[in-house]
Amino acid sequence: MIQILIIEDDDVTNFITETKLNEIGLHHIAIVTNGQMGIDYLKGNDCPDLILLDINMPILDGWEFLAAKKRLGLCPNIPIIITTSSGRPEDRFKATTFKDIYEYLEKPVNFDVLQRLLLNLEKKKLEC
Repeated sequence: MIQILIIEDDDVTNFITETKLNEIGLHHIAIVTNGQMGIDYLKGNDCPDLILLDINMPILDGWEFLAAKKRLGLCPNIPIIITTSSGRPEDRFKATTFKDIYEYLEKPVNFDVLQRLLLNLEKKKLEC
């Protein structure tokens, strides 16, 4: 059973992502709509197995979320997949500076690729 936290401010994207994840058998999904809510979620719940993180959000963006998560020592070593509409090369490069970022996917997310990443993560989890 994989627990996924989605941190994304777009309701349509959240609906599509949750629906697609449900279709592949993943039903333990929490959704918050900005980075501050993500921090609050991590403070008040068990660590998820995976975080899907948007970059451009109000209140606390994805980069600020990552910095706060690290500063507060919340859920270290939880893999994070960036899901963003940013095609900026500097964002892709910046993502490489965070050790917890497992992958960087541009929207619209290719769910075949996401499913393959999830299978790889599950396989790694079972090996531990």
